Amino acid sequence: MNGQASGLDRLLNPIRRLGNAGLFLVTAFSRMRFSRLQLLETLRQVYFAGVRSLVIIVTGGFFVGLVLTLQTYDTLSRFGAADAVSTVLALSLFRELGPVLTTLLFAGRAGTSITAEIGLMRATEQLDAMDLMAIDPMERIVQPRLLAGVLAVPALVLVFNVCAILGGLVFAVFLMGADPIAFWGNMQATVELWRDFGHGMLKAVAFGFLASWLAVYYGWTARPTSEGVALATTQTVIATAITVLILDFVLSAFML
Repeated sequence: MNGQASGLDRLLNPIRRLGNAGLFLVTAFSRMRFSRLQLLETLRQVYFAGVRSLVIIVTGGFFVGLVLTLQTYDTLSRFGAADAVSTVLALSLFRELGPVLTTLLFAGRAGTSITAEIGLMRATEQLDAMDLMAIDPMERIVQPRLLAGVLAVPALVLVFNVCAILGGLVFAVFLMGADPIAFWGNMQATVELWRDFGHGMLKAVAFGFLASWLAVYYGWTARPTSEGVALATTQTVIATAITVLILDFVLSAFML
């Protein structure tokens, strides 16, 4: 009986966590207040979450473009369709790779930072001190970080896509000798603004919201110990990666 009970608890625990995360989100939305102070704090969090992630986004995007173009060029050359490499590169980035990889990089760099920051506030009783001073921590701490992810991730996706296309251009044109006019012409002729680029940006907004939501939730619910904060940061990365991949499949199925 004890074994069955423990097995049932393991099965129900993810569902319980999902319900708690949903209640946390509803509470955060119900306490949202928009003021000049909140706007300034949100912009500050956009800087910390977005601008400070540019190094890994630019580097990752450029080398993803290089590798993707390398593999695509090698495969298409066997069928005499090497000129279509820019089309495959652009569609792969705009529809799937750009939003997904950018969000995973964002979760690994900024998401863990948000979780650790809020978790340490919980461990050092700063959140309780705000309650005592009649300052709503949901409004002052959670809201700016939640909105920052929604704003930062789509902008980072744009940067990632641009850097990846530049990486593909460098490999195809300067290393393989492809025609730059054909490279850009094929891309412009096949990529549709709304169906390809627009759908990718909708994914970026959804993934940014998801990543920031999970980051603040795991930080808010972290055990007030050093081990609890460390565990919360790990859970943030794992939960974000799994849910982003699942949501990507669901959104792709509906969009197509």
